[in-house]
Amino acid sequence: MSRVLRTTVAIVGAGPAGLVLANVLHRAGIDALVIERRSREQVRDQARAGLVEHRVVEYLRRWGLADRLLTDGTWHGWCDVVVSGERIRLDYAARSGGDHHCVYPQQLLLRDLLAALDDADRTPLFDSAVQDVDLTSATRARVRCAEFEVDADRVVGCDGARGVVSRSFPGNSGVQRRYPYDWLTMLADLTAPVGGIRYAVHERGFAGMMPRAGRQGRLYLEVPADEDVASWSAARLRDELEVRLGDDSGIVDIGEPGVLRMRSSIARTSRHKRAFLAGDAAHVLTPSGAKGMNLAIADAADLADSLVRLYRDHDATALVGYPDRRRTQARDALRFSEDLLQLLHLPPDAADPAAELRTRRARAHRLSRPTPEAERFARTYVGSGRL
Repeated sequence: MSRVLRTTVAIVGAGPAGLVLANVLHRAGIDALVIERRSREQVRDQARAGLVEHRVVEYLRRWGLADRLLTDGTWHGWCDVVVSGERIRLDYAARSGGDHHCVYPQQLLLRDLLAALDDADRTPLFDSAVQDVDLTSATRARVRCAEFEVDADRVVGCDGARGVVSRSFPGNSGVQRRYPYDWLTMLADLTAPVGGIRYAVHERGFAGMMPRAGRQGRLYLEVPADEDVASWSAARLRDELEVRLGDDSGIVDIGEPGVLRMRSSIARTSRHKRAFLAGDAAHVLTPSGAKGMNLAIADAADLADSLVRLYRDHDATALVGYPDRRRTQARDALRFSEDLLQLLHLPPDAADPAAELRTRRARAHRLSRPTPEAERFARTYVGSGRL
């Protein structure tokens, strides 16, 4: 018979949402246990997002989870939009009242969050694939793994759109979108650190350069939908990136090429009985606008606050509004992401590419000036305000 563990909140998935949620609950005096199918090394070492919003930094700081980030991160407040070689600077820090992104790769943030759980003697249960989530009881939820089971008052799925917790939600497909292009993605060694994000709008397609640690950058290249990355050699990638980004991009070496299938989705609801969804389990966004990890942490912050009010303040209504709030914020993030995608991509079947480029050049110039439109863009882009 499997051993049975007991906790107040069982969290399935050790990504940003799950680890932030576990840390905040622990610091608020609420027992939480993280269950993760991958090994610790796989969680810690996978290179993913790198831009942390202003409000996310402030939230992590308030909970004592940002010490390394504040010491080792770098701060960025502008990006360039290059339209057929013309570079247009968007000083979003100036337009947002001084708010900046912190460049701090996701794997480093996860390292810090794991260390905080280790210090609290709440290390996640790694190499533990969840097989089933039983929500039939009116008083408890049960999470089943091969070697053990977990009884919990609440269970939170932070294990992705195809995760076990998400699959336990009936008819939860919600919004599903597939875009008419994909992005090739790769890490690159550069001659100098990336001073600011560069978005290139070109008649041959979009390209992007995002800052990462040191002299590394995350590069993106638009290709037709369902492109085979194997057809792109390192030399071909470098040549095409330099055409679109400009020959001053400083690419030295390209590694880890992959393809990102450009899709987005928002689940119909993020609550079912005693189960909740956060992060990619509730919504999947494209990298456009760097909202994915930040929205996942916003979910964790919202749910943590609700659970604290439930357990510490005995507020029986604390969890009622969570699904509607998260769906509204996911829709807002998706709207912003798609607005930026429209700026950066020409229609695949554009009858007059030159006219499309002129339209995007004009929009980029508007966003570079001190206008209400530019201020709205800047504040949304950098994540002004509080979670």
